[in-house]
Amino acid sequence: MKKALITGITGQDGSYLAELLLHKGYEVHGIIRRASTFNTQRIDHIYHDPHNDNKVHLYLHYGDIAVGETLQHMVYNIKPDEIYHLAAQSHVRVSFDMPEYTGDVTGLGTTRILEAVRKSGVDARFYQASSSEMFGSAKPPQNEATVFEPRSPYAAAKVYAYWITRNYREAYNIFASNGILFNHESPRRGETFVTRKITRAVAFIKAGRQKDLFLGNLEAKRDWGYAPEYVEAMWIMLQQDKSDDYVIGTGETHSVREFLEEAFGYAGINYKDYVQIDERYFRPTEVDLLLSDPSKANQHLKWQPKVKFHELVRIMIDADFELMGLECPGEGQKIVEEKFGGWHRWDHQVVSMGK
Repeated sequence: MKKALITGITGQDGSYLAELLLHKGYEVHGIIRRASTFNTQRIDHIYHDPHNDNKVHLYLHYGDIAVGETLQHMVYNIKPDEIYHLAAQSHVRVSFDMPEYTGDVTGLGTTRILEAVRKSGVDARFYQASSSEMFGSAKPPQNEATVFEPRSPYAAAKVYAYWITRNYREAYNIFASNGILFNHESPRRGETFVTRKITRAVAFIKAGRQKDLFLGNLEAKRDWGYAPEYVEAMWIMLQQDKSDDYVIGTGETHSVREFLEEAFGYAGINYKDYVQIDERYFRPTEVDLLLSDPSKANQHLKWQPKVKFHELVRIMIDADFELMGLECPGEGQKIVEEKFGGWHRWDHQVVSMGK
């Protein structure tokens, strides 16, 4: 049985990746930070999944990506075949308020876990969660050859993490791949991220629990995909004969305003009646347009996205409607059931709605 170690297992991507690997027969180990409150709601359901006959090989360990010694002991004791490094301070706007912390966790955290691999002598394949934010103001479409022009402390930290991963690959012959993932969303997306903030607001407005939605730059354009497909790409990268770096995206770009139009329109309401612009949500330096060129991944990994923008919005709206006990149109749930039968099922029940 293969072993995998996931940092950031309690996040959106970590929870989907854990499900995927368990479905493939892996023994999965995840690192979680010790806190006074529980933060495992995205993975709690795995322990109670009737499809696994209560034989779930999932183990959680307390640790912190800011403490290198702990990571080294963990890697040595677990001896994973694959390591998926997803942990980070991942909110771009917050990185302007906490630049030093972001650099330490998002940037140096990658060095610490790579050092853990090197010093432990464990022959593990390593995946680094790189980000399209690294491209910043670079001219689109962006691919593996595009020069990085980061526009936030988060993006700058991710650029460091990208290059340190390549450095360890070349210096120490570690199998280490960078997945440069463009924006990917789902019902498990954190409620402070703009896509989930929008779909959650639509459900609250329909339920009569919210009157206004405050947002920043509506003209920013992003390449939005569906998170469960992106974690499949992560796994595929570590099954290759040699490590490399890959851009993962849909090849389409849409503005925040378009997301609003799609989400509110799907629910039968006009976003202009509820959305207000708040200067506090603008970034000091903005990224205007991100658009992936995923041709390398399409060709080498045989990876193609099944879910595009319009379907993604429907999936997220349906999930948040169900969480609020509202009758939903049902298109999103149908999309998930038809395209992802098997390891990934309709999963609205694992996402908090702050009731």
